[in-house]
Amino acid sequence: MTAVEQRFREFKMPDVGEGLTEAEILKWFVAPGDTVTDGQVVCEVETAKAAVELPIPFDGVVHELRFDEGTTVDVGTTIISVDTNPGAGEAAPQAAPAAGKAAAGEAAAAVAEPEEKEGRQANLVGYGAAPASTKRRPRKPQPGRSEPAASAGAPAPQEPAPARPEAAPAPSPELNGSGRTARPLAKPPVRKLAKDLGIDLETVTPSGADGIITREDVHAAAEAVQAARETPVTAPSEGVTAVGGRERRVPVKGVRKATAQAMVHSAFTAPHVTEFVTVDVTRTMKLVADLKQDPELSGLRVNPLLLVAKALLVAIRRNPDVNATWDEDNQEIVYKDYVNLGIAAATPRGLIVPNIKDADAKTLPQLASALGELVTTAREGKTTPAAMSGGTITITNVGVFGIDAGTPIINPGESAILAFGAVKLQPWVHKGEVKPRQVTTLALSFDHRLVDGELGSRVLADVAAVLERPKRLITWA
Repeated sequence: MTAVEQRFREFKMPDVGEGLTEAEILKWFVAPGDTVTDGQVVCEVETAKAAVELPIPFDGVVHELRFDEGTTVDVGTTIISVDTNPGAGEAAPQAAPAAGKAAAGEAAAAVAEPEEKEGRQANLVGYGAAPASTKRRPRKPQPGRSEPAASAGAPAPQEPAPARPEAAPAPSPELNGSGRTARPLAKPPVRKLAKDLGIDLETVTPSGADGIITREDVHAAAEAVQAARETPVTAPSEGVTAVGGRERRVPVKGVRKATAQAMVHSAFTAPHVTEFVTVDVTRTMKLVADLKQDPELSGLRVNPLLLVAKALLVAIRRNPDVNATWDEDNQEIVYKDYVNLGIAAATPRGLIVPNIKDADAKTLPQLASALGELVTTAREGKTTPAAMSGGTITITNVGVFGIDAGTPIINPGESAILAFGAVKLQPWVHKGEVKPRQVTTLALSFDHRLVDGELGSRVLADVAAVLERPKRLITWA
């Protein structure tokens, strides 16, 4: 291995959990020329399950960011290269032409696998690439980016990287057929601004020195797009889909794509049965108000959903067979002696279902604390893939949107999902008289392969009974 090959280390997109095959680069926290240290977070990526921050496993100076923000990259593909010995000066001269092909192949192999030769993997701590993740479907080449040197077969020839970005002479822009550079030149903050405003940098006319796109250029492009939306469009520009300025197309990827695939799979593989019950929850609402004043719950998230969760956990304790999974491969029903309670959460990236591990073993204050942390983390987009794995049963609170009921789709791998509707003041027969009472509707969807009608009905009836008379949280415990 030459000195040049030892200097430049490549950090590849790791498998951040459960054999995921790709991730989208949401944001870079470093730029070429920045100094990085082992364990420093260099970027944030979005997988099919969550947004994850990636720490780099070695020290050095950033040499190159291989992909722009917003690009989806396969696991195992190099995303950043680092000069681990920036003080060494210029890179060694290239090999003589007679031995060029062989030398280039050896350099490519050495650069592609530096971590492996030094006994380290470019994986996050706690995660490891699944065996299946080494086989990836073909990916469309990214504009202005070369494909990684390592592939399924022998490594492709690759020229050694230059020693330092500032030491190498500025390359001449490669022109496309329109006379513009193949890859727009812009600094990371400007790229982020363009992404936030929904502007394609390929459509922006640069005004900066050497053809660099500035913030002012992006704002000007955004104003032009806004003006176009206010004017009838007769011929959409290339790459932009528009019908009178009233339609827009957004690629389906990340969490949204994973949710769509999971819901379709669940709906067409697990036979869903949904049952409904309307219940007087006036006593539960009074208990929620009392608990908010309890010093033991001071500072914790106390709301009706907390008691619905507790009621479902009591119902599962009384009907444990509902807490199960259908194993299609082995044709078995797997009964679970623990409850990882999922809470469906709407986030800017789409619907996610993180779960509270061992929720059945938690006290009410512990459950309130876990529920508050789960919701906060989801809203901030910091939910980890591990937090969304291993769920056994889920609650979806459609009542926060003013919805009375629905027929929820079971989260894949689980047995049932409970929908909690809006609590409304309604006329209700109470002690022989019609009185205004706080009323809600509950809906339970369950997998009829492992939960029959009787079992599902008992579970739903028990949840309703606890919410009608919450003292059963004590008597049935």
